[in-house]
Amino acid sequence: DAKVEDELCLLDLEDADSLLLHVQDLVSQHLDEFPEDLLDDEAARYAAKMTKASITDGTRDGHLRIIKHYITFHLRRNKKWDAKRVDDKTPHDITTFITQKCGPVEQGFEGRKYSTAVSTRAALTMWYKNLRPNESLTEWRLDSVSNTWRGLPTRSRQVSQFMVGLEKTKAKSGEVSSSARALALEDIHRLYAHCINSNLTPAQRRLGIVRYVAYLLAWLMLLRIDEVIKLRFENIDKIPGERKFVDISLNTRKQNQTGLLHSWRLHANDDDPKICPVRAFILLASLYGTEIKKSGPLFLHVTAQGAVMQNQPLTASTLSRALSRDLQGLGYSSWALYGTHSFRRGGCQYRIKIKRWSADMVAAWGGWSQVEAVTMFRYFYSPNDNHEYMHEYDRNY
Repeated sequence: DAKVEDELCLLDLEDADSLLLHVQDLVSQHLDEFPEDLLDDEAARYAAKMTKASITDGTRDGHLRIIKHYITFHLRRNKKWDAKRVDDKTPHDITTFITQKCGPVEQGFEGRKYSTAVSTRAALTMWYKNLRPNESLTEWRLDSVSNTWRGLPTRSRQVSQFMVGLEKTKAKSGEVSSSARALALEDIHRLYAHCINSNLTPAQRRLGIVRYVAYLLAWLMLLRIDEVIKLRFENIDKIPGERKFVDISLNTRKQNQTGLLHSWRLHANDDDPKICPVRAFILLASLYGTEIKKSGPLFLHVTAQGAVMQNQPLTASTLSRALSRDLQGLGYSSWALYGTHSFRRGGCQYRIKIKRWSADMVAAWGGWSQVEAVTMFRYFYSPNDNHEYMHEYDRNY
């Protein structure tokens, strides 16, 4: 229904935000699909000149090549097409180009994979961000006063609906998606071993403890990285001597900014100590010791020498980069596809797998609405990277 569609569009936008962190790695995988030798006519030369004049020096060559193909494609169709025009027709221009690249071959399109669409959208986000440097990067809306469109067209509902539909179509045809991956239980186990390895130096292990506890809480509580680093000591309620559980509260979440309290009760896990939240808090308490004041941000910066800095909280960008390094250290060739909400996806997948997910349990795991719960089920239920069975979700619920 409409509310589920709204949630799917929001999740698509989160995917786009998440993958932008590693977009250059994604773009580089598809450059052979945007060959330079096709850019040799008048329209292509004009496109090259325009991109050189409009794009900042910091933009990578891969982005530029995709952008030039985009402009050339439209100029060949319409010589009067204005690449700098941004209005209600711009989202259609974007989806038309992605359709040309990723639509079915039997219909005259190129038949590229969904990951090509992801890379293309990211490059076009860069294009419109450079054209409109003062616009918001998180919206696309019509300003009723000036009657102009504000924000980035790649964030429009039209583009999001198109991307969700394209992904479902690709999944139905048997393509395994290359969108943002979930961190599964075995991934969390590997991160545990990597971050809290007995072969590490004491300083490295101290660094690893903070990272792993943040990873684990994000996974257990279905949080994005930028949500978990907002946890404070005051959010943790641990009754002295109580080993069975720990209560955690968070004032707001992205799905609900009204200030209503969301709370979780995380139980000890003696069957799988690596994902036991109580043991994780014991590790963190041992690291912080008595000298750290137990107020303010829960996750603190640890120096390369192992010193905990009370006045330097861990940041989302630092934790995101650390996750990328940890996954590379574990040998993950697809590390760039793990983004800011891979923990939330993986945690949801785990709950479905062990058959604990139900509408009655939603409130205990963050106070989601039933629509959000249904959407999570539809969006995350998949053994690999969450999307290859999206076309069957309606039958699963």
